[in-house]
Order: sequence, then structure tokens, then C-alpha cells
Amino acid sequence: MNKKGLYWLLPLRSIVFIIFFLTAAWLTKKSVDEISSIWSFSATVINILFILLLIWVSKKNGMSYKELINYEKGKSKFSHVVIMSVIIIVIGMGGMFFAGFLCYKTMMPYCSLVMIRPIPAVLAVINIFLLPVSTTLAEDGLYLGCGVAVIKNKIASIMIPAFFYALQHCFIPVLLDPIYILYRFISFLPCTILLCAYYQKKKDPVPVMVGHALIDVATVMQIAATSLIPGFYENMCSML
Repeated sequence: MNKKGLYWLLPLRSIVFIIFFLTAAWLTKKSVDEISSIWSFSATVINILFILLLIWVSKKNGMSYKELINYEKGKSKFSHVVIMSVIIIVIGMGGMFFAGFLCYKTMMPYCSLVMIRPIPAVLAVINIFLLPVSTTLAEDGLYLGCGVAVIKNKIASIMIPAFFYALQHCFIPVLLDPIYILYRFISFLPCTILLCAYYQKKKDPVPVMVGHALIDVATVMQIAATSLIPGFYENMCSML
């Protein structure tokens, strides 16, 4: 197996999301803010493309996707999965609250509602099943398998993938607001450092991927609620 050089893929998701949202805004003759609600479904589509890319890259380098992320059946202990999932959720939520206070002087800034804007009901239901799984396979496959597992320097193998892992969230969706971009980056950086550090030490992707998926489940359930329950989104807006 040869993983050398795969780290060049790390910036790719940020670039793809920027191109996608700017192109979609241009084609629809709308602002990026007006189309921001499509972020979840567009992320699912882009996730699938990245999963296919990672499978192709793995084969080109003489391995499978499972080998790319160092997956070994039976390696993960249930207790480790549970503990790591709880830590990921706590650090993930804590990062968002800290970033909100730092950037907007409130732990729940109004811009956070961008992520749960209503979408067509059918897409909201489909995404309950597709987004969490596709996101963790695409993102963790990329930043852990092509980043942490490839870069030799111990500090760099954590910080470089964690940086790009957090950076991509600044463009999901793309909003042309420097404070928003900073808010998104700071929100996710503590959690991405945690994910990369754990993976570097344990070489076990399962606890990371399960905890990551649970965070995304919470997000898609909120989107489903705002999309399926009349007035729910407006009530949430009135609370902030």
C-alpha cells in the first residue's frame, strides 16, 4: 500500500463547496445567502462524490477504502465508542458556544439558524438517512485516511488535517461574511483537533465516525423539524 502524497486532497472539499455555491448562485441569479438552505442536500451529493473519489484513490494506491482509514473489524470496544461519542458531542457543542460568544457576544448567534432553514419535506426526510452516514464516510475518510494516516510528523499529522477539516465547514454553506467564516472555523476546530488526535493515537476510526455521525443526526433532525412542522422555524427565530 502506498499512501504517500494523498494529503494533497485535504483542501479539495473547501474548494468544491466554494465553487458549488458560487456557481449555484450565479445560475439561479440569487445571492449565496438566498440559496444557503440547500446546504444539507448539496452536502449529501458532494459527500457521495467524495466517497467515490476516495474509493478510486484507494484502488489507485493498491488498497481498499477500509485500508485507507485503517478499519479493522472487531477492533473497537463498545465502551470506547460510547465515551468518545459523548466527548465529541460535548466538545462540538462547546466549540460552537465559545465561537458564538467570541464572534457575536452570544452563545447562540442568529446566523446559527442558517443551518436549520426549512427545505422541501422530501429532501429533509431523505437527508435523515443519507447525510450522517455519507458525511462521516467522506470527511473522516479524507481527513483521517488521507491526512492523519499519511503525514509523518506527529504534530503536523494532527494540526494540518484538523485545520482543513475545520476550514471546510466555513463554506458549508458559503456566506460572504468574514465574521461568519471565523465563527464557523472556531466552532469546529476544537472538535477536529480532537478527532485527529484520537485517530493518530488509536488508529481506530470507528469511535470517531460514530460520534461524528451522531452530531450530524442532531442537525438533520432539526432540519426535518423546521421543514415538516409549520411555524417551528419562525418560533426558533423569535427566540434569538
